[in-house]
Amino acid sequence: MAIDQDPPRRRFLKAGVAAGAALGAGSVAHAATNTPLKQLKQPVDPMLMVEPFFGEHQAGIVTPQQSHTYVAALDLTTDKRDDVIGLLKTWTDAAARMSRGDTAKPLPADDKAAPDSGDILGLGAAGLTITFGFGPGLFTHEGRDRYGLEKRRPAALVDLPRFNGDQLLPQKTGGDILIQACANDAQVAFHAVRQLARMGYGIVAMRWGQAGFLSGPRGQTPRNLMGFKDGTNNPSTAQPALMNQFVWANAPDAPWMNGGTYTVVRRIRITLEHWDTMERGFQEQVMGREKYSGAPIGKKNEFDALDLDAADKDGNQVIPENSHVRLSNQATNNGAQILRRSYSYNDGTDFYIERWPPWRQETEYDAGLIFVAHQSDPRTGFIPINDRLAKFDMMNQFTTHVGSAVFACPPGVRPGSFIGAGLFEA
Repeated sequence: MAIDQDPPRRRFLKAGVAAGAALGAGSVAHAATNTPLKQLKQPVDPMLMVEPFFGEHQAGIVTPQQSHTYVAALDLTTDKRDDVIGLLKTWTDAAARMSRGDTAKPLPADDKAAPDSGDILGLGAAGLTITFGFGPGLFTHEGRDRYGLEKRRPAALVDLPRFNGDQLLPQKTGGDILIQACANDAQVAFHAVRQLARMGYGIVAMRWGQAGFLSGPRGQTPRNLMGFKDGTNNPSTAQPALMNQFVWANAPDAPWMNGGTYTVVRRIRITLEHWDTMERGFQEQVMGREKYSGAPIGKKNEFDALDLDAADKDGNQVIPENSHVRLSNQATNNGAQILRRSYSYNDGTDFYIERWPPWRQETEYDAGLIFVAHQSDPRTGFIPINDRLAKFDMMNQFTTHVGSAVFACPPGVRPGSFIGAGLFEA
C-alpha cells in the first residue's frame, strides 16, 4: 500500500510556541465552522498536520501512516466499573485535546498542579492519532467478570492460539487496554501515551510499551529493517467496500463494535546479523519479491499482480512455494486479507550465547517489527494466515515472535460521548 507521508524528521518549529498557539487558534476555527478536517488543506510541514479525533471510525486505523508510534498495553487494577467509565471519559477528552496539538489538560494558572509534562509545547500536533482497544481481560479476569461485561465480549475477540515457533515473553504479551499513538514526531507520540498512563494511576498499570518508526519517501511504500517494502498487498484504504469487507467489524453478537476493528499486535524480533549475511538473490527468494523495486519476482513494478503459476525454464516456480508473499497472499488464503500498519523498532543490543555449535558469543541487535494488523474478524484474518506462515514461511529462520496481543478497537466517538460508550450502555 502506498503511504502518503513526509520523510521522518525531528526539529523544533521556527516559530516555537507561537506556532503552537496559531495551531490552537486554527482548531478553534475548525470547531466553529464544523468543516471536516479531512477536507481542509493540510500544511506541508508534518509537524503542523492535524488529524481529527472524533469521527465514525477511530483515527490511526486507515489514517495514512505517520513516521513514529508508541504502542502500549495497560492492565486494569480496579474492580469498579465506574472507575473504568470515568477513565475512558477522561482519556477521550485528553486524546481530543492532544490530537489538535494541545496539552492533555488546560494549563493551570498556578504551579501547584501538574496537568501535563509540557515536553511537547511548541511542537505542534504532528499528525497525532490515538487509538484505543479493549483486550480479553476487560471482559474476564482470572475467571471473574469484574465489570459485568463478560456477556458482551464479541465472539471475534478470541484468545490467540500458540503458533509454531512462538517464544512469547510475558512482559511483552497481552493487556487489558491498548493505546497506540502515532505521530510525525517520536516525542509527540510518546508524550500522548505518557499522559494517558499518568491519568490512570490507581486504575491501570503499564504492562508493556514499545516505540517504533517508519521510513520512506512521501507517497511510497516504506521499507522495513530487512530492506523490503512493507505493506504492498494491503487492501486499499481508499475503497470503502474493501474496508467494510476486511477491516470494519459488523457482527450481530456485538453491535457496539460495528464500525470498529480487531487489532493484533505482534513484536517480531529479526536476527539482522544473520539476514545481512545472505545474498540478495536468496533474500528475494525468501520474500518472493525483488528487493529494490518491490515487484513480484519476474515482474517489473511493485504493484504488478502476482503470478503464482509462473515457472522458469526448468519448471520451477518463479515465486517459491514457501516464500512469504505466496503464503500470505489473498489467493492462497481463501480470499482473506488484513490491513497491516506496522512499524520497525530498534531497542539497542543484547548479549547472545548460542546453545549449539559453533557456540558463538556476541552482541546482537534487539530490533525488528511491531506488526500491527486490523481486520473485521481475527478468526478469518490473522489467525489462519499466520498459522500457515508460522509453519512454512522461509522467513522464520530469521524472525521470532516474542510479543503478542489482541484487542477489540471500538468505533469512533462523537463529541459529548466517550470511547467505547456503546459497550457500557445498559
